[in-house]
Amino acid sequence: MTRVSLISRTTVAAAFGLATSVAARAQEAPPPPLLGRWDLVVSDSGGTYPSWLEVTRSGYNALVGRFVGQFGSARPIGTVAYDNGAFSFSIPPQWEQGKADLRLEGKIEGEKLTGTIVNPAGDRHTFTGSRAPALHRASAPVWGAPVMLFNGKDLTGWTPQAGPKSNWKVVGGVLTSPAPGANLMTTRKFTDFKLHLEFRYPKDGNSGVYLRGRHEVQVEDSPAGDFPLSVHMGGVYGFLWPNENAATGPGKWQTYDITLVGRRVTVVLNGKTVIADQIIPGITGGALDSDEGAPGPILLQGDHKAIEYRNIRLTPAK
Repeated sequence: MTRVSLISRTTVAAAFGLATSVAARAQEAPPPPLLGRWDLVVSDSGGTYPSWLEVTRSGYNALVGRFVGQFGSARPIGTVAYDNGAFSFSIPPQWEQGKADLRLEGKIEGEKLTGTIVNPAGDRHTFTGSRAPALHRASAPVWGAPVMLFNGKDLTGWTPQAGPKSNWKVVGGVLTSPAPGANLMTTRKFTDFKLHLEFRYPKDGNSGVYLRGRHEVQVEDSPAGDFPLSVHMGGVYGFLWPNENAATGPGKWQTYDITLVGRRVTVVLNGKTVIADQIIPGITGGALDSDEGAPGPILLQGDHKAIEYRNIRLTPAK
């Protein structure tokens, strides 16, 4: 092969690669402003409840996402239709009443969303949304003095969440809800913290610890196996998978040591780190609200099964 021929072929190959790159970029539409995470406030006949939406791009132009409703876990959105500021999607029912898809339609104007949700039972709710805060921290926290949230004697510092009757009481230094009822939350609110607590559940027990009242770390009698899910013991419900099932089983006292800084969470279950410095994308089902940038309480779930807690200690960031 002559040198001239080699140069010619190299030039042609480079030109072809450049043309291919330009063509690929031409196929990719500008990113729509809907991309990102959104904290929603939904209004229905009974008042308001929090929700959450994430929209991401798949490939050149396809939009996909995740959605958290009034309860349940984050669920995938296979296709988000978007055109000139208007968007819509539908997803199968999860824990809602009814068999139809949940349908959402909305529009984006600046940094705000508005629209409607039609649930599987056919009820129409309206919503507004704002972009979720990043919650980045410029430096590592400086920790303050530990605070005992439960005094082992009574419910001082705690209040039941509005709704079902509260069954919480103190028996022998243990904070217990012997039957399904109201959730229980601290009267104080916190931003970044380290939380230690001990808990005990019966066979098939189910509870949860909500950080800032918005992000549930699961407490339940999870099935044994090599692949625990985000809805199993040690997971951040619907979002973050624990790397193992470190639970010791029903009827035994177990420990959580949880650190939350901004969106970054570390979960240590019975001395084993099952989630290491991971980002919580958004609120989980059953959250108190969707104001993710605000301080919030520690909430203990009491609406499922009997549950016991003790030695609840929190170290706040200064």
